[in-house]
Amino acid sequence: MNEPASRTEAAIAATPEHRLKDELDIVIPTIRNLDFLEMWRPFFQPYHLIIVQDGDPLRTIKVPNGFDYELYNRNDINRILGPKASCISFKDSACRCFGYMVSRKKYIFTIDDDCFVAKDPTGKAINALEQHIKNLLSPSAPFFFNTLYDPFADGADFVRGYPFSLREGVPTAVSHGLWLNIPDYDAPTQLVKPLERNTRYVNAVLSIPKGTLFPMCGMNLAFDRRLIGPAMYFGLMGEGQPIGRYDDMWAGWCIKVICDHLGLGVKTGLPYIYHSKASNPFVNLRKEYKGIYWQEEIIPFFQQVVLPKDCTTVQKCYVHLAKQVKEKLGKLDPYFDKLAEAMVTWIQAWDELNPSSAALSNGKRG
Repeated sequence: MNEPASRTEAAIAATPEHRLKDELDIVIPTIRNLDFLEMWRPFFQPYHLIIVQDGDPLRTIKVPNGFDYELYNRNDINRILGPKASCISFKDSACRCFGYMVSRKKYIFTIDDDCFVAKDPTGKAINALEQHIKNLLSPSAPFFFNTLYDPFADGADFVRGYPFSLREGVPTAVSHGLWLNIPDYDAPTQLVKPLERNTRYVNAVLSIPKGTLFPMCGMNLAFDRRLIGPAMYFGLMGEGQPIGRYDDMWAGWCIKVICDHLGLGVKTGLPYIYHSKASNPFVNLRKEYKGIYWQEEIIPFFQQVVLPKDCTTVQKCYVHLAKQVKEKLGKLDPYFDKLAEAMVTWIQAWDELNPSSAALSNGKRG
């Protein structure tokens, strides 16, 4: 279970019918050749890939033959967004959110290039994309906790005492997957547990309750772009910024507050991927140290923020959130003034590239 599945095993596990193949894009941020796609070929090949190349735009990124993809580097981002390209992080995996912006599909699955096909406890290769699709296509239950995990999963249901008025559930906006092998730890935890590996496979999916934040990891993540896409901004991180490795978590705090306000759901648990490579904890510490300090103020901010009733679209919610970031967190550090401005720029750029999405009310077409 602790070893990644081989390409052959993945091919055996691949389903003949690839659900949503015309409605889902796979977004991959990278600085290297994408050899890892060979392992994912049985699962990914029918889908369109959007590859966001970080770092030197003059470097040629090699993609295995047979994949349908488009590749964007920094020069492309600057050309397409013009001055608004300033909101897209550079030399940080947060650059992936540009792929969310240029996609024209309803769903997005994003994965890191050091993530391989995992095996379940029976030794079968895990089709992570298939499980994410199941999560997104079934409702969430954030308003009352079901002790049997996801009541919409096969073989499960609502337990005795669960209110019948809440059993319809709400649309699922985000599916957050997990990882075997290298855990998603911060630098201090990496340093004190350098040899720790996650070998525990928990066969469960659950809805994150309303009012509860979570540390979102972007390496194995799927979401409904039309429901929550404009809020899936991974912040201003990386080169030129005082913080890194908080991009996905920032997006997670923002989307959770907005999902709670708009009545949308977030699921976490299955699927697992095999995270193959531990990043350098000393490099990570340099990127994270301000975030580790700031998060003690940031998290209470998100726990207390209230979105007004007239925020009926994701864009309105996000712009209001940006205003609150500037007013409340700007006192913590000037970086948050800059981040708040980038959040507004992001929404402006999103609406320019996706004019129809500005007409979406409450995440759904009126």
